[in-house]
Amino acid sequence: MDKKEGTFMQERVINTHTGKIYVNDEKEIEFLTVGDYGKENNIKADFLGLHKEIHGVVNSKVDLSKKWVATISTQKGCPMNCKFCDVPKFGYHGNVSMENLEYQIRTIIKNENVRETERFNVHFARMGEPTWNHDVLSFSMILKEVVWMCGLKAKTIHPVVSTMLPKGNKNLITFLSEWCNIKNSVYHGEAGLQFSINSTDDNQRKELFDGKSLSLAEISEIASFLPMPKGRKYTLNFPVTNQTILEANKLSSLFCKDKFIVKITPIHETHSAIENGFEVSGYSDYDVYKKFEQPLLDEGWDVIVFVPSKEEDSDRITCGNAIIIDSKETLF
Repeated sequence: MDKKEGTFMQERVINTHTGKIYVNDEKEIEFLTVGDYGKENNIKADFLGLHKEIHGVVNSKVDLSKKWVATISTQKGCPMNCKFCDVPKFGYHGNVSMENLEYQIRTIIKNENVRETERFNVHFARMGEPTWNHDVLSFSMILKEVVWMCGLKAKTIHPVVSTMLPKGNKNLITFLSEWCNIKNSVYHGEAGLQFSINSTDDNQRKELFDGKSLSLAEISEIASFLPMPKGRKYTLNFPVTNQTILEANKLSSLFCKDKFIVKITPIHETHSAIENGFEVSGYSDYDVYKKFEQPLLDEGWDVIVFVPSKEEDSDRITCGNAIIIDSKETLF
């Protein structure tokens, strides 16, 4: 990460190898913009015709006119307490408003000299659990208009909700149902829904999510009620370490392969992951993923293995990081 800090209005701006991280201490949020190395360089997915094992990803120039990713916060901090995530260290200070959801997108677009892109992905995934914030649904309904009003012409606009499926959220099923309708009807399939599963062992999941996520049986029941997805299937996400329990046959008993794909990534090297003893690996050795991938393929699952570069992880753009917890002095 480039430790030089710039300022646009109220934001602290941290330059990274592939983009920028914005921190607004007054609004109590952070968000980021990045480019992508290209799926041929950081993804293995046999069902997409990408068969090459990823033995490390080389940092290279990114092109926002090809693919542009905005990752924004839906809450100020997070009420979950995932053991691999730094965001809980910031505490929880409420939902991000519609105004500030839009503010994040406007800030990202206005500070880049790009006015056309093939694909603009918006991930509701930096800080917070999006299913607690109904404004995520409302904002997604106007997202295309906001992007257009900011002067960005995008052939495809692709919003993605990533959820830990929290206990105690009375509106969880309603939120997910509405999101699936937005995906299928408003975006005609060009939107994503990702379930953070992380393990097929309920005891391990309780440890990972501090007991705040639903059980696998409860998640399976919710999944059974979701409509069939248009476009890409829904995603079951597994950030893995050598300790991860991922039983392919159990997953098959819980979820429908016609609705879901499986995504495998490394657990990222956050402060919390290190403090809690997670073995962070997989940036240069594909064997870490192969032992999980092959049984899933044998079971007939569509599997995506996504590997970030070491630079992306050290830049702290990856999931589970939170620059806002740092004092300003540590950024120089």
